[in-house]
Amino acid sequence: MRGGLFPESGGDMDIKTQTTLPIIYEDSAVLAINKPAGITVNKAESNATEYTVQDFLAKYLEKQLAGAEDLESDFVGRAGFVHRIDKETSGVLLAAKSEQVFTELQRQFKERIVKKEYIALVHGHMRPDTGEIRIPVGRLPWNRKQFGVMPGGKESVTLYAVETHYESQMGKEQFSLVRLNPETGRTHQIRVHLKYQGYPIFSDFLYAGRKTAVRDRKILNRVFLHAAKLSFVHPVTGKRLTLESPIPEELQQVLRALTVK
Repeated sequence: MRGGLFPESGGDMDIKTQTTLPIIYEDSAVLAINKPAGITVNKAESNATEYTVQDFLAKYLEKQLAGAEDLESDFVGRAGFVHRIDKETSGVLLAAKSEQVFTELQRQFKERIVKKEYIALVHGHMRPDTGEIRIPVGRLPWNRKQFGVMPGGKESVTLYAVETHYESQMGKEQFSLVRLNPETGRTHQIRVHLKYQGYPIFSDFLYAGRKTAVRDRKILNRVFLHAAKLSFVHPVTGKRLTLESPIPEELQQVLRALTVK
């Protein structure tokens, strides 16, 4: 045992030497990636030496991007990806193969046609078992890397349902496995909402509190947040398509070390 609660589990991967990413679904219009934790979605000056999802897509969709009508478009600039998930969050990430599909999928995100489901392990016995968190979220003026509940923040809505209540093997701490459906897509929305409700996500280095995060990180070197499901209307067929990603092994290890309450 390590940290008195769980066996040690990781979450790190060799990102610098990564050259490909697992694909969940692909057709002539869209591409869905099962993003591992530890890899950033978009390229920026701050991660210039890292291999990113954007690097992968730029190579994988090279012909489609080169053949775009507008080489200055967001479709080309973002190498097709239509949304982001945090570096330490794993799961379904959607990309478009053409500018027209890119524009349509962005519209669906904006108009909340796209439905997302996340899974998180949180500290505490979350009550009630189902509910809605409707609290404005904004960037903290004193710390630009963090977000919080702000009076002038943007409208943010998260629906949740507790799937399982757990306790540590010695019964000293309680946890809850929660399924979350964000109605809006604010940065760090789920993490901020759960923290505000008093149930921070396990191993969340930004919002769980320093002492809690340091202890958690001895067990799991990533935040326990997984983008498990994404549903949208296919831009070509017009039918709703649902894509899923199973819980990664490093997260399952943590759950196996807990006792169902």
